Amino acid sequence: MKKEFLEAGKIVTTHGIRGEVKIMPYTDSPELLAEFDRLFMGKEHREVNIERSRVFKNTVIAKIEGVDTPEEAEKLRSKVLYMHRDDLELDEDTYFIQDLIGLEVRDADNSEVYGKIADVMQTGANDVYVIKGNDREYLVPAIADVIVSTDVDGGVMTIRPLDGLFD
Repeated sequence: MKKEFLEAGKIVTTHGIRGEVKIMPYTDSPELLAEFDRLFMGKEHREVNIERSRVFKNTVIAKIEGVDTPEEAEKLRSKVLYMHRDDLELDEDTYFIQDLIGLEVRDADNSEVYGKIADVMQTGANDVYVIKGNDREYLVPAIADVIVSTDVDGGVMTIRPLDGLFD
C-alpha cells in the first residue's frame, strides 16, 4: 500500500539566531527538499509552512513559520519531516523507494518467486534491489534489461535475470 506521507528529512540542529533549523535530507538531493513550501512534522504529520530554505553543504537550512528563536528551533531537534505524496511528481518508471520495499519479485518467464525487495542500494550508476528469498539473498540491478514490469499497486515486480546473475 502506498504511503500518503514520505520521509523527507530530519531536523538535526538549529542554525543562527532567527529560529532556522538544519535538515539532513532523505531525498535524492538537498536541492529537491529545499523546493518545498510545506512539509509535515512528526508521526502526527502536523503541517508546517516553510518561509524560506537554502542548501548548505549537503543539508538544508530552513525557516519554519512560527519558529522565530533558537530556543523554539531547539525543541524541533530530531523531528522527522515528511512530504505529501501528491506534492511530488515522478517521471514514468520512477518509484519511491518505500513503495518498492516489500514487493514480491517473480520471474517473468516461469513465475518463480525469488522473494521480496528488502532494500534498495543506490550505487551511482544504477540502483540495486536486495531481494530476500527463503534461503538466500539476491542482488538485482535496476536496469531495463532485467526489470520487466513493476506493479506497485499489485505488490509485484517481474524480472528476467541476465545469464549468470544468480549463479
